[in-house]
Amino acid sequence: MDIKILGGGCSRCERLENLAREAAGEVGVEATFIKVKEIDEIMAYDVMSTPALLINEQVK
Repeated sequence: MDIKILGGGCSRCERLENLAREAAGEVGVEATFIKVKEIDEIMAYDVMSTPALLINEQVK
């Protein structure tokens, strides 16, 4: 499973990543975590605000 955190590295972005890692661990899912910080890359996902969470390329 690929999990992407879209955001500039703010405290909310870090919190979202920590919560996602915790949740994946609790259910025993093996996941690759990727931080996307570049605004051009974030805009390509059509999200309205950050942080945003993508699981297998789908915004959640």
